[in-house]
Amino acid sequence: MPRLRYLTAGESHGPALSGIMEGLPAGMPITVEEIHTDGRRRMMGYGRGNRMKIETDEVKILAGVRRGETLGSPVSLYIENRDHQKWLEIMTAEPREGEAARAVYIPRPGHTDRVGGLKYDRADMRDILERASARETAMRVALGALARKLLSELGVSIASRVVRIGEVVDETPLDADIATLNARVDQSPVRVLDAGAAERIMKNIDASKEAGDTLGGVFEVVAGGVPIGLGSHAQWDRRLDGRVGEAFLALNAMKGVELGLGFRGAALPGSAVHDSYFPGENGTLTRYGSNRAGGIEGGISTGQPIVVRVAMKPISTLMKPLPSVDLRTGEATSAYIERSDVCAVPAAAVIGESLLALVLADAVLETFPGDTMNMLRDYVGAWRERIHAR
Repeated sequence: MPRLRYLTAGESHGPALSGIMEGLPAGMPITVEEIHTDGRRRMMGYGRGNRMKIETDEVKILAGVRRGETLGSPVSLYIENRDHQKWLEIMTAEPREGEAARAVYIPRPGHTDRVGGLKYDRADMRDILERASARETAMRVALGALARKLLSELGVSIASRVVRIGEVVDETPLDADIATLNARVDQSPVRVLDAGAAERIMKNIDASKEAGDTLGGVFEVVAGGVPIGLGSHAQWDRRLDGRVGEAFLALNAMKGVELGLGFRGAALPGSAVHDSYFPGENGTLTRYGSNRAGGIEGGISTGQPIVVRVAMKPISTLMKPLPSVDLRTGEATSAYIERSDVCAVPAAAVIGESLLALVLADAVLETFPGDTMNMLRDYVGAWRERIHAR
């Protein structure tokens, strides 16, 4: 059982999103403004839709925090959906006779509409797409902010960048400290490091919007200061890389995850893939900066930065829709259109930071005892000193 457990609830156009997290130690300092920081970053990015102009994603803490500190009890968060005011009758929880307004009977290729409708026996696929919407990630980011705060108290930093959107690639080497990387990357509307690549990407996003199309891409999430020894080789479900992969593949529209060299390493000989050991000071080992494994070996964190790359498919709602079928008549028609983004890769990178934070925080709490934040700091600090001496 995970030490840090969380659930989210809510539909895209329902009254609100809610979340609950259990397992945080008592005495962890947290403010609403710290939670809002990541929420605002999630709403950034060139190519986002009009929904971002409506929502503020302001978080209310309903339980588990008092006077700026966690209590050790479950933390409950709440985000109002401001757009719900236009959907009051459509999304009402009360019984109604007749067909609902804005019912969906034409599935979108690439979306959950059709298979979800079949699985849950819902003729009106709005019952599926409302929950399958990426709107839910606003709450995952809010909960992730709690996990990020716990990690930051232990010296762990998490950041992200975009390395590809469509055909444009930015492989600029990471020469910035992870703790300051986001401040640099967030200055770009598409969260890349190279200004020239950013201009080309924005032109491509504009062209895709004009064509009624969408763009996907690849983003990278990195975590520094991670203690050695998170995760385990002993059982498959305790391997840290498996837990990271699960978290990212459970994010809307993600189709591939790699750690370190990942798929790129499959084309190379072992001598060019593995991180060699060399003698360090006082009988310790060093790798001279090599981190092709991406910070995890054998399911266990190595103490080097954890580096995750994720491939996001283009969003499945197209303004010039693909062919589909009206399930009421069986006749060919164009796919249903729901308000959407042209490109959400920059936002997905920010969400990815939250997902990695949730996985690492859970692994920390699994590895180190700590019902209080002070106790957890002491155990992690003592472990770092012990490992550094070996």
